[in-house]
Amino acid sequence: MAISARLVEYAYAGKAFEGLLVIDGAIFGKRPAVLISHAWAGRGPVEESYAMRLAELGYAGFALDLYGKGVFGKTTAECQALMSPLAQDRPHLQELLLNAVEAVKKLPEVDPSKIAVMGFCFGGLCSLDVARTGADVKGVASFHGLFSTPGNTKGRKIRAKVIAFHGWDDPMVKPDDVEALGAELTEAGADWQIHAYGGVMHAFTNPQANDPGFGTVYNERAADRSWESMKLFLAECFG
Repeated sequence: MAISARLVEYAYAGKAFEGLLVIDGAIFGKRPAVLISHAWAGRGPVEESYAMRLAELGYAGFALDLYGKGVFGKTTAECQALMSPLAQDRPHLQELLLNAVEAVKKLPEVDPSKIAVMGFCFGGLCSLDVARTGADVKGVASFHGLFSTPGNTKGRKIRAKVIAFHGWDDPMVKPDDVEALGAELTEAGADWQIHAYGGVMHAFTNPQANDPGFGTVYNERAADRSWESMKLFLAECFG
């Protein structure tokens, strides 16, 4: 195994974006790729660590960028200011996501017929929105993602397999929202799963999350369970 990482610059509407590609250089030829959509702070250590994990499984892990090259949020206010414009303009957000998918498909290490998308928190919403567009990807996975509908994809069929990992005590996504997502995915003809973890809050995969008042708390057991299920999901998607 020879894990290596490199920054990949790509563009949309004249704006530069920068993702991180991680692969096992001991594997020759093209391989499936998994794009990782970031939480509200931008591409960071959590997303990059999952790209590493994916590379160790033989995939190309690509931690994408939705904010622009070198743009990251450091404070709650900064993160909110970066995320809100995209969360409020879902068609534009979807264009950025699909552009990143197309950029990854063109990478020489990637099999363009085997693409999946995963994401955390805001990134979970992003992965679901990729599926909602009807994009030709094999699967999408949401980790403690937001489930709100975008308003511009009703009536479209979802081709990707969908899996969502959710903390049942997440104050940002209530049980009614979970039921609504299931109904939405069923109406769209999706092959879907929702894994809900009891006693678990938002941001449960992030070891730095420790704010019960805000509803963001790391949970090692749920993080491990979701990752094991994710590995099975990817094997099914790419099999």
